[in-house]
Amino acid sequence: MKKTGVYHVCLSSHDEVMFRSTADLNMGFNCLAVATLYTDSHLLAEGFMTTHYHFLLRTSSLREVMFRCRYAYARYFNTKYHRSGSIGEKRYFWLEIDGLYHTLSALNYVIRQGLHHGLAITPFGYPHCSANAFFRSDLGKNESPQLMPEWNRYKYLPANVKIPEKYRMSAQGALLREDVLDIALVEQYYVSPRNYMYQMNKIVDEKEIEKQKEENSLPLVTIDTIETGVTDVVLKEIRTTDLDKLRRRNMTDLELCSLIDDKLVPRYFKEDEDKSIYLLPFAQRIELYDLLWDECYRARIQRNADGFFANRYITEAQLKRCLCLP
Repeated sequence: MKKTGVYHVCLSSHDEVMFRSTADLNMGFNCLAVATLYTDSHLLAEGFMTTHYHFLLRTSSLREVMFRCRYAYARYFNTKYHRSGSIGEKRYFWLEIDGLYHTLSALNYVIRQGLHHGLAITPFGYPHCSANAFFRSDLGKNESPQLMPEWNRYKYLPANVKIPEKYRMSAQGALLREDVLDIALVEQYYVSPRNYMYQMNKIVDEKEIEKQKEENSLPLVTIDTIETGVTDVVLKEIRTTDLDKLRRRNMTDLELCSLIDDKLVPRYFKEDEDKSIYLLPFAQRIELYDLLWDECYRARIQRNADGFFANRYITEAQLKRCLCLP
C-alpha cells in the first residue's frame, strides 16, 4: 500500500523561462489541478513564478502527479512555442512535511511566493498563487468572478481531459483556486482569518525554526532548504523582500517576454510564418540580446522615459533566460 503524506514540491528551470505569459501561468496551474484530480490527491497551496513553481500536496502518488503535470504542460508549451523536449530541471525538489509548525511554515512559504520574489508588496497582490483562496468570506472576497463558458473550457485544459462541473474556470482561462484547493484542511491549520493574515505578514524568526525542530527530525522549512539550487544573489533578494526593504523598478519576466514575443520576434518572420523565440537561430537571439541590453543601458544612463524600458531595468541573467540563451 502506498504511503499517503504531505509534500512540498518545487520544479525549477534556471536556464529558460517556463511561463512566458499569463496564459502560460494559468495553464501551468490547470495542469497541476488536473494531475491532482486524476490521482485523487489534495492540493493545499501553490505559487507559480516564471522560472519555477512550488506546491504543497497531500498524496500517495507524488511521482504520478509530477509526471502528469509536467507532461501535460510540456506538451502545451512545446506546441505553442514550436519547441521540443521536457521543460524544467530533470529532477524536482521535494520535502516531506509533518507536524503543525512544519506544515504552517511550508504553507506560508508557498503562498508568499509573490512577496518573496518582489512581485507584490503583500502575498494578496500576486494573482498566480493561493493567497486569495482562503477565508474568502471573512476577508471580503466573495465577489462572483466572470466565468468561461463551459463549451469553451477545453481550450485551456490539458488535451483529452474531463473535469467535474464543480471546477469553475475564470474568463482568463484559469480554474478557480477555491474549487481546486482543499480549503477546509488549510483553514484548519490557520484556525482563524486573523491568524491567517498574521501568518501572511510575519517575519520568519529563530523561534519558529525551534518549534519545527521540536516536532520531528525532518529537514526544516527555511528559505535555504526550500530554494535549493538558486544563487546566493537570489537568496539575498528573497530575504530582503521578506523584510519589506526592496523597492526596485525591475521589469518582470512576463513584461520582458511580452516585449520579445509580441514586438521583436515577429520582425524576423514573414506574416504567414510561425513565430517563436525558439525558431530564431542563435545568432539572431544574440542580436536581440545586444539590442535590448544596449537599450536598457541607455535608458538607465539617460533616465529616458521613452523606448522599450522607460526607466525600467533588467538583469543580464533575466535577459538570457527570456531569450533562451545559455
